[in-house]
Amino acid sequence: MTVDATRFSINQMTVKQLALPELASACGELGITGVGLWREPVAEYGLEATAKLMRDSGLTVTTLCRGGFLTAIDPHARVRALDDNRRAVDEAAILGTDTLVLVSGGLPPGSRDLHGARERIAEALSELGPYARERGVRLAVEPLHPMFAADRCVVSTLTQALDLAERFPADEVGVCVDTYHLWWDDRAPAEVARAGVGGRLYAYQLADWTTPLPAGVLNGRGQLGDGAVDFGQWHECVTAAGYTGPVEVELFNEELWARGGREVLAETLRRFNSLA
Repeated sequence: MTVDATRFSINQMTVKQLALPELASACGELGITGVGLWREPVAEYGLEATAKLMRDSGLTVTTLCRGGFLTAIDPHARVRALDDNRRAVDEAAILGTDTLVLVSGGLPPGSRDLHGARERIAEALSELGPYARERGVRLAVEPLHPMFAADRCVVSTLTQALDLAERFPADEVGVCVDTYHLWWDDRAPAEVARAGVGGRLYAYQLADWTTPLPAGVLNGRGQLGDGAVDFGQWHECVTAAGYTGPVEVELFNEELWARGGREVLAETLRRFNSLA
């Protein structure tokens, strides 16, 4: 794997124990220039304050997480979801990122209709795409591992994500490729190429797959190099697809969160560089 270290971006969740000013300071000390932010801690610190902190610290916001959860059947719930996603788009624009990551949503309570849920996502994207484009923001549909299909994301493969995205203009809807969720899929390399040809490869995130999975599966993302993911192969794949943007490391890991955030940040950067 050969990747320019300056493309490294740290997703805020990797070191969520660091408050935003601490994160900005630590990034400055380590020469990190890219961060992926999450809406909840941004709201806690203040949206405008966060935008100013990023600018003053010389940090580029590579993505904002997250929008999505667009599968509700109830009309009132759908209106609320669309309103929340419009707010997320507005927040992304204020923070200066052009990429809002979408976790599409799981099956509504009592439903087993995967196709219907995916169609409701498409209906929502038809409204949100133009709204986002007007504000200089793109919507990146992120497929999640199939174990999350019931409760979190009915879009489980890159094929499904691109089938959704390609209904819309390439400057409105694309995909986020996350190695944690896609490493197992032998169709993924061809679909990454498809995303590249179509100009829809908006974001690229790294995390390793380690076993045994913890009881809280959601927080089981391994530190780079600790698990089964072939990062060299993945980098060759996204490079061949023409992707030259930030490479964001996003780890949900209870053991990492129990450690000092600056230590984890420095370790993550070292691991990233060791893959190069």
